Amino acid sequence: MTFTYTKLAGALSAIAILGVAGTVQADYPEESITYVIPFNPGGESDVTARFQEPILEEILGVSVNVTHRPGGGGAVAWSEFQNGAEPDGYEIIGVNIPHIIGQPIQRSDAGFETDNWDIITFFHSTPNALIVPADSPFETLDDLVEYARENPEAVTLGGSGTYSANHLDMLRFEQEADIDLTYIPFTGTGPLPAALEGGHVAGIFNYTMLGVQMEDRARVLAVASEERVPALPDAPTFKEQGYDIVGGAYRGVAAPKGTPDEVISVLEDAFAEANRQITEKQEPLGFVMEYITGDEIDEVIASLREAYTPILEAAD
Repeated sequence: MTFTYTKLAGALSAIAILGVAGTVQADYPEESITYVIPFNPGGESDVTARFQEPILEEILGVSVNVTHRPGGGGAVAWSEFQNGAEPDGYEIIGVNIPHIIGQPIQRSDAGFETDNWDIITFFHSTPNALIVPADSPFETLDDLVEYARENPEAVTLGGSGTYSANHLDMLRFEQEADIDLTYIPFTGTGPLPAALEGGHVAGIFNYTMLGVQMEDRARVLAVASEERVPALPDAPTFKEQGYDIVGGAYRGVAAPKGTPDEVISVLEDAFAEANRQITEKQEPLGFVMEYITGDEIDEVIASLREAYTPILEAAD
């Protein structure tokens, strides 16, 4: 199932972009909006929010304050949000799949539920990538696999959160390659470059953006996409190397459950225009732009829940 950003042009033609804040509900927004990022600064969610922030402020006519509440692979902020945010559109939060699918399946005490908010849109995705230091003894994916077979659990791979997109695709890689690795969860992408360069992990199972960011200091052994990512043309896919692994993270934004439809519509249109304006900045960084709204949000969640549930159950 593929949901692309190309349909955005048609959707945007139906709205007066810079007037979006006043055309649907005249009294929203009237005050500043808090935009919570549930991970450390420096990761994909934060980078995108910083690009979006000034454009959203121009469109909506109020301050949009990006804040960070890292912990538990996003679970800390998501739990606080679902249990405390008012459904008035003045606090919104970044959401990632499969994080919001996998954590409640894997842990009954995750603190939040997959469906207990109003998701406004998913605006981009990033394929996973297996990254090692530039001076790593693993020059190819085959090198890493061969070593891992001879040394079970000796290869440590850092990633963003537990049962995140990084963790789940690493588990798929273990199954595909018949090896045992050791996953080290971090609170987000932000701390991973230092961990890799400091020798705290043998590699990283993270996203294409980090592969681009660290291109001169690291080596991308494989990317979990159907085709090579344009921003990393020399990095082979897992499929090229015999492993049927295609996956990564979708990122978007949500409002509290029960937020009025008129408010959701204002925010949806604002984020659509913001992402149209930042596409040229994000694609060279390894992002794949998306425009997923309405019923398609439920379709994406249902599709990925079906794909990841067997992996999560096997991991128990």
